[in-house]
Amino acid sequence: MTWHQALNDFNLYLKIERGLSKNTIASYSFDIEKLMIYLEKHDITISPLHVNSETIQQFIYDVAKDVNPRSQSRIISGLRSFFSFLVFEDYRNDNPIDLIESPRIGRKLPDTLSLEDIDRIINAVDINKTYNNVRIGQRDRTMLETLYGCGLRVSELVELKISDLFFEEGFINVTGKGDKQRFVPISPSTQEFINFYIQEVRSTITIQKEYNDTLFLNIRGKQLTRAMVFTIIKNLATQINMNKTISPHTFRHSFATHLLENGADLRAIQMMLGHENITTTEIYVHLDTKQLKKAIQTFHPRK
Repeated sequence: MTWHQALNDFNLYLKIERGLSKNTIASYSFDIEKLMIYLEKHDITISPLHVNSETIQQFIYDVAKDVNPRSQSRIISGLRSFFSFLVFEDYRNDNPIDLIESPRIGRKLPDTLSLEDIDRIINAVDINKTYNNVRIGQRDRTMLETLYGCGLRVSELVELKISDLFFEEGFINVTGKGDKQRFVPISPSTQEFINFYIQEVRSTITIQKEYNDTLFLNIRGKQLTRAMVFTIIKNLATQINMNKTISPHTFRHSFATHLLENGADLRAIQMMLGHENITTTEIYVHLDTKQLKKAIQTFHPRK
């Protein structure tokens, strides 16, 4: 079995058996391809069925020179999954990654914005801005309101469909990682922005046939890219001299943190974010130090 055959089989397994998203599968593939490039560069001719832990360890040492511990850990995790798949399919008897330890890394707290910062960056959008007679400013404002108002991942935002909007019930249907769906509440104000965008902006665009149901479109009538949303947010942050590196995910983190600060239940936040494990959601507890201090001052018997 060649590396390319093994990688193709692994990708099919991730897609069909585990139901992972295209982006997650691409990330796994990238890690395996790094190893393939390393072997080719060093003239090491060995199949994935016979490569040993010593060779993998040398590869990890080589990679470590250029990436941080968190990236090293991710690469090791990707390789471990790949070789576990080969063992599962009876191609190998052992996993060469089992003897390799991942570097110790702390849990990174996500960056968040204050409510004031959220307002500043959203209000910085010029809603009268047009391009080729399309009111892209109104579109951008609506996207940011939806991103923050529903706590979406950027991939979930650009994939959102008109048929996913259930405004009478007060929810939107979101397709998350691994094509898993969840219903997320949407506020009346965000609904108003979306309705206005659909009626007054989207209706003026010549829409490509395959994107008839896609909510947010570029001026050519196609689905917006994730990179475009990143660029819009980056330009707005620069425009208001925000001395922070922010991304679409910063809005999602801020959504969760602000809900927690205002007394939302952690389990409810988990469901809205689409976290499979509540331990992922619990990181926001560490961010909310003001609430922790308040809890001590209010409830501790020796306050």
